[in-house]
Amino acid sequence: MPTSYYLILSFVLFLIGTAGVLLRRNALIVLMGIELQINGGNLALLAFSRQLNDLKGHVFAFLIIALAAAEAAVGLAILVGLFRSRQTINLDEATLMKR
Repeated sequence: MPTSYYLILSFVLFLIGTAGVLLRRNALIVLMGIELQINGGNLALLAFSRQLNDLKGHVFAFLIIALAAAEAAVGLAILVGLFRSRQTINLDEATLMKR
């Protein structure tokens, strides 16, 4: 399979993630959009690594997946705290940091 197919899929994943981040006000959808963007970047990294026959890209992709998991955990913890204090996860209401 040519590398261009992987790059096109990577670009589509990144665009869907960007649309989710820019168009939605729900914080969970925004976090899922960020994860899609990270996965799109990972797919491009792996496609180039495969094309160059170099395993360093696989190592970087593994590290990025670990960082994405940590980002998701911290993001969900912030959302739980926000929901406990505001009873909503709407990002428009989350900008008001005063009680």
